[in-house]
Amino acid sequence: MNKIINTKQAPAPIGPYSQAVAAGSLLFVSGQIPLHPVTGALITESIEAETKQVMENIKAILTEAGIDFSAIIKSSIFLTDMGAFNQVNEVYGSYFTANFPARETIQVAALPKNVNVEISVIASLS
Repeated sequence: MNKIINTKQAPAPIGPYSQAVAAGSLLFVSGQIPLHPVTGALITESIEAETKQVMENIKAILTEAGIDFSAIIKSSIFLTDMGAFNQVNEVYGSYFTANFPARETIQVAALPKNVNVEISVIASLS
């Protein structure tokens, strides 16, 4: 049976989905955008600040599930401008120490609320 994971330390979903779903030994974290969980404000001052907020939102969901970034096995990064890849990659990489997850980075035409970055992850619960 699937278990829904929600925390007030990450932004509430802006549509009909859950922050994360645990299914068996896997955790599927929905795409996170740079919404501040308390104020609901979009963080937009720089791509680095956006990426940091996205990663902090993911961290809060992982923590609620009882795991951390070392449990992530797959990441998907969506960017509206591949020219921001290096800046995003630098912030993203600072959250990992070893055993980096598999990943793809995809340029898209637009993202929810017109943000520049969205990241989703799959993690192991075991």
